Amino acid sequence: MRRAPHAPPSTPAGPGRRAFVTGALATAGLAAAGCAPPDTLISGRTRLRQWNLFAGGDGNRMIEMHDAYRAEHPEIDFRATTFTWGAPFYTKVAMGAAGGRGADVATVHVSRLESLAPGRLLDPIDPALLAEFGIDDTVVLPNIWEKCFFGGQLYAVPIDTHVLIQYLNLDVCRQAGVLDADDRLIEVSGTDDYFDLLREIRGVTGEYGISIDTWNPWSNFWALYRQQDGDLVLGEDDFEMDDDKALAAMDVMYRLSEEGLAPRHSRDADTAANLANGHAGLMIHGNWEIPTLEAAGIEFSAAQFPAVFGNHRTRGDSHCYVFPHQRDRDPGRTRAAAEYAAWMLHNSLTWAGGGHIPAYQPVVESAEYDALHPQSEYREAAENVQFEPEGWFSGSAGRLQEEATGALTTLHQGTQTPEQALDQLKGTIRELLTVPSPV
Repeated sequence: MRRAPHAPPSTPAGPGRRAFVTGALATAGLAAAGCAPPDTLISGRTRLRQWNLFAGGDGNRMIEMHDAYRAEHPEIDFRATTFTWGAPFYTKVAMGAAGGRGADVATVHVSRLESLAPGRLLDPIDPALLAEFGIDDTVVLPNIWEKCFFGGQLYAVPIDTHVLIQYLNLDVCRQAGVLDADDRLIEVSGTDDYFDLLREIRGVTGEYGISIDTWNPWSNFWALYRQQDGDLVLGEDDFEMDDDKALAAMDVMYRLSEEGLAPRHSRDADTAANLANGHAGLMIHGNWEIPTLEAAGIEFSAAQFPAVFGNHRTRGDSHCYVFPHQRDRDPGRTRAAAEYAAWMLHNSLTWAGGGHIPAYQPVVESAEYDALHPQSEYREAAENVQFEPEGWFSGSAGRLQEEATGALTTLHQGTQTPEQALDQLKGTIRELLTVPSPV
């Protein structure tokens, strides 16, 4: 139950000049001695600092949620700081934690948990403390909850699952006759059926069946590879990969562009524009693109990643809260951080508006979430999410995503065969294995 904000206290009469100077000198003396009074003694409020990497639509929703949190928690001096997405953010978190000066709570990708050295750069989270605020393994999907542990200890609290999904331009798909009576895409399974579906849609657009980001292809490859139960096991100086399954996934990517069913070159905003402008009837992209299509004003829907290899497994990740290492962690601020994380999960319907699937299952199972479209159309994708292999260079904003691009984009450009691209990708992974972890 939400609490009404407390009325602000009346302003007391100001102290005299002598009292002010005396207090200032006393505070300065304590600071000089290295024992400045904590903020709680000065303000009467618990200090809570949060770091995150959200900009754009996600950033606006986070600000909205933080404003609501502040209104309901006047006893908390809460301040959030947003840093540049990707490597700059993770460098900031690691440097702050290495000096024992980390924020009280930070938002990271759960796939980067191992690279942040739990136990050294991250402090463990007491499950009993979190459970006091209604968050435990009964309200989060098991496949998401288990990713938050390292060495048997809890280090993260998941707020969402974000995945690759399939978007539909409803006008184009209606004309192509590929929707059922409820405007859902007809179910197809297998490579041949899916390519036939794309050909039907291309017959309407005259250009493409599907729009995909050909300059950030790792995620598509990983989804197609995992649909076949393909594993990538990263060792200290070697790795295991199923060449046949990798080639099958690459062959799909190669054929999509080679047969003109997908563009050879599509990057960033181009990918959503192809769908919005009717150049393609389908699009594969992250669920965070929902605000982009809403702003475009088109009639669209969404569904799980296509069952190209007979199932809906898809590449994804989870944003989660962690406690960066602090040299002298304050129990009161730690408790406030746990309560903050729980509050954000309880109120994550706002977060779902941007496309992410809430980790907190009571929200996902609510009537309010049912009414969210197209978000409620792909909620099962959280059960089908496939995280990247464990390794310091893996995961969202990791070097594997970035450096695999060189090999995989050639499939769409038509400059390499799947066999040649696989050789290049394996060489890239071998080179990454020779690079020492920065942590």
